[in-house]
Amino acid sequence: MPEVSTQSRTVPVPGGVLELSWAAATDTGRRREVNQDAFFADYPLFVVADGMGGHVGGEIASASTIERLTAVADAGLVNPKTIEKALARAVKDIASHPEATDDGTGTTVTGVFLDTTGEAAHWVTLNIGDSRVYLVRDGAIVQITTDHSVVQELVAAGRLSPEEAENHPYGNVITRAVGPSDGVKPDYVRLDVADGDRFVICSDGLTKELTDYGIRHFLDENADPAAAVTAMLEAALENGGRDNITIVVLDVKDPAAARERDDAADAADADTGPIDVDAAAAAAADGAASSTDDD
Repeated sequence: MPEVSTQSRTVPVPGGVLELSWAAATDTGRRREVNQDAFFADYPLFVVADGMGGHVGGEIASASTIERLTAVADAGLVNPKTIEKALARAVKDIASHPEATDDGTGTTVTGVFLDTTGEAAHWVTLNIGDSRVYLVRDGAIVQITTDHSVVQELVAAGRLSPEEAENHPYGNVITRAVGPSDGVKPDYVRLDVADGDRFVICSDGLTKELTDYGIRHFLDENADPAAAVTAMLEAALENGGRDNITIVVLDVKDPAAARERDDAADAADADTGPIDVDAAAAAAADGAASSTDDD
């Protein structure tokens, strides 16, 4: 088991600041000989890549993609244009590598970044393949990304139920990837920033072993990102660890929104006013006396 630690950062955004905390880990699992997953987790970009391909092809594909995206994050300008340029460079890296030229070589790439360029900050998810971004908000867990897979297409067409899809023999067949002969434009989803949000970014090594309910359970049980990552990783390994497993947990706190919520709760309590114990007792006594008189 890898050692997992929580990192944190206070980020200036239009109108205030956000407090971000996150943790990440990757593990080979119990059945694979090598780990073809890779990740980058540091403000403002949090991404996971799950490589595929014989020999070391998948490892090269995921590592090349993460390396190119890391350079974008380090440069400090993360947006769809810079991401797509980085992925195009990764495709060239993969195609030119002597051990990664097989048509089956490629990688998923899935993640989220914080966009602070507008009047209000927004999260933007990106996705190619079947790794996933989940969001827990107001007690509910939602899969934000849509899998690019044969099984997902069958579900969307109504030919498979979600339950049937879980154990379908084509479960590992994806329809889009970053690779030598594939397009590199991700799907994007834009999300408002909300105090208390928790993101989970993961490869399918986690979702093969834990349901959405299971992921939410471990998040509910572990407030610290590192503890949540460790708990989910341990559970995935215990459930079989059939694939490489990579998990990023990212927590979002908006101090201003939290203060507004607390102030509103205090105001509601103040409107109710304090209870006059003596007056309440007297009213109760008068009610009892009135009841006795009626009898």
